[in-house]
Amino acid sequence: MKKTSFFLLIVVLTLASCSDYQKLLKSDDAELKYNKAVEYFGKGDFMRATTLFDAVATYYKGTERSEIVLNYLAKSYMGQKDYFSASEYYRTYVKTFPRGKFVIESKYMIGYCYYLDSPDTRLDQADTYKAIAAFQEFIDIYPESELVKDATKLLDELNDKLAYKAYLSAKLYYNLGNYMGNNYESCVIAAQNGLKNYPATKYREDFMLLILNSKYELAVQSFETRKADRYRNTIDECYNYINEYPAGKYRKQVDKILNESKKIVKE
Repeated sequence: MKKTSFFLLIVVLTLASCSDYQKLLKSDDAELKYNKAVEYFGKGDFMRATTLFDAVATYYKGTERSEIVLNYLAKSYMGQKDYFSASEYYRTYVKTFPRGKFVIESKYMIGYCYYLDSPDTRLDQADTYKAIAAFQEFIDIYPESELVKDATKLLDELNDKLAYKAYLSAKLYYNLGNYMGNNYESCVIAAQNGLKNYPATKYREDFMLLILNSKYELAVQSFETRKADRYRNTIDECYNYINEYPAGKYRKQVDKILNESKKIVKE
């Protein structure tokens, strides 16, 4: 009985709350709507807060409170995990209030919204590129901001994501091998482009091994007239790896290829 009574009480309170909210939506009292929107926001009821802030946005347009409402709207959409809408409101804020009190935070949040919408590596990376551009712009404009450290960290993470996508593309060529042509040469080109575009990536060592393995396969499968030159190229690639990663995680594998290549070149 106690549980039933408690459940009924919750239902009654919920219905009353919904009824009050519906009356609030129909009200012409902008100040009341604003105060209730702030209240809902504080309680984490971002959907109702968004609706109410949106309802009073036009009323406060051109006033000091306008930028506060815009800021609340952006944060309310963040609370709903609607990062696209949030980014649009942050962009609107920056455009409308280029010297506003929330402008630095808003510029950072534009990049952060794109960062949160950045998809899995195997999918289209349009939002990743937008996040990188936004964070880079933020760092360039506000180099002294305390948010630069976070922006730089996220920027590195996004670049690593693009580097990993490039690595997967190069690795695909390697895995294809001689299927419908010589894919090892394509792997070398793709991996070298990955290193060129993302020289500081954490996947640098993996790129280098991929290039090395591809050149080794080219040498192994080469005609006799080109075999010696390709093995020399493989040896050069081995030393490139060893010089950069003397205690690298692939050192044993590289040493094995180096010894085999040297033996064949001597022969």
